Amino acid sequence: MKLKMAMIGGGIGSFIGPVHLMAARMDNMIELVAGAFSSNPGTSRRSGIEYGLSKERIYDDWHDMICKEAGLPDGIRPDFICIASPNHLHFKPAMEAIAAGFHIVCDKPLCLTVEEAIQLRDALRTTNKLFCLTHNYTAYPMVKKAREMVRDGELGIVRKVVVEYLQGWLSDREEEKGNKQAEWRADPARAGNAGCMGDIGTHAFQLSEYITGKKVEKLYAQLNTFVEGRLLEDDGNVLLNFECGIKGSLVASQVALGEENAFSIRIYGSNGSLRWEQMEPNSLVVRWKDRPMQVYRTGAGFKAMGHIAGLHTRLPAGHPEGFIEAFASLYRNFALHLQSYKKGEKPDPDYDYPGIEDGLRGMRFLEAVVRSSRNKKWTNV
Repeated sequence: MKLKMAMIGGGIGSFIGPVHLMAARMDNMIELVAGAFSSNPGTSRRSGIEYGLSKERIYDDWHDMICKEAGLPDGIRPDFICIASPNHLHFKPAMEAIAAGFHIVCDKPLCLTVEEAIQLRDALRTTNKLFCLTHNYTAYPMVKKAREMVRDGELGIVRKVVVEYLQGWLSDREEEKGNKQAEWRADPARAGNAGCMGDIGTHAFQLSEYITGKKVEKLYAQLNTFVEGRLLEDDGNVLLNFECGIKGSLVASQVALGEENAFSIRIYGSNGSLRWEQMEPNSLVVRWKDRPMQVYRTGAGFKAMGHIAGLHTRLPAGHPEGFIEAFASLYRNFALHLQSYKKGEKPDPDYDYPGIEDGLRGMRFLEAVVRSSRNKKWTNV
């Protein structure tokens, strides 16, 4: 039987909402049964009809949806709620949904403050509900391979991490041109105290900790606002000090004119190094100290890729897998975990996904970045 999902946000005009829907449906394990898709009731109703819902399960606001859906009997009631709204509408819906007995899938960043993140973590611990944060880049097969190589010591002692996330779409005042995606991202009341770093810098930070398996302890940040009149930063550079003496740098920009979605990570060890790029996600380039360069390719042999990367590969070699497939792997892994939860069984750890601790780490990162840039000092994460 399929798991049932209700959705907050993600209506007509949204970028990430349709991605959530396509990803959730890809493995035929999840069905959408209810939703409050917009703060505009008309948009919510139109979205729900377009998504194939019956009118009685399309809601004008998320609070009403949680209250009414929580009262439905098992078999009709949603198993979990997806939160695909702007940042300021993550915390309250999540807290209410957890209190009503729902599991959660939430877009990133987790919320607006560290204090909110701690409250969410504590609520989940109290209720023992599951939580998935959609840092989808962790689900690419070659990211899994990179993490496995670092974990198994193939690169030797990790010394340096360089992670970059470059976009150019906010090089002009898009927030004043009717671009809804730009409007809320440039508004501190809806985006939080960080702009570019909250939107894409958190992905870079999370991926660096995910692959290395080490936490950032201290950072030194310089945040920049290049577009005149913009209230939040649109660019930033961060020096990172990880556990075990690993040094790193993180660059995130949304005014890198000409760049599309140039997210990449390089990890340098004592025996070798690796590079992964999101715009060419099926390749992992590894350079060795004492042998020729090696390129791992998604789908090119289960044994060569490794067990965990193979579990996250959907297509044969030469058939590109991308953003939505990686998103779908998070939903599949969460669904498998939730099925095990309902049966009282332990989940398979190889089907992992980012959770509440990743969300809290992301908020600590943002708080430290803003404080470091303001005070011009090294700051603890």
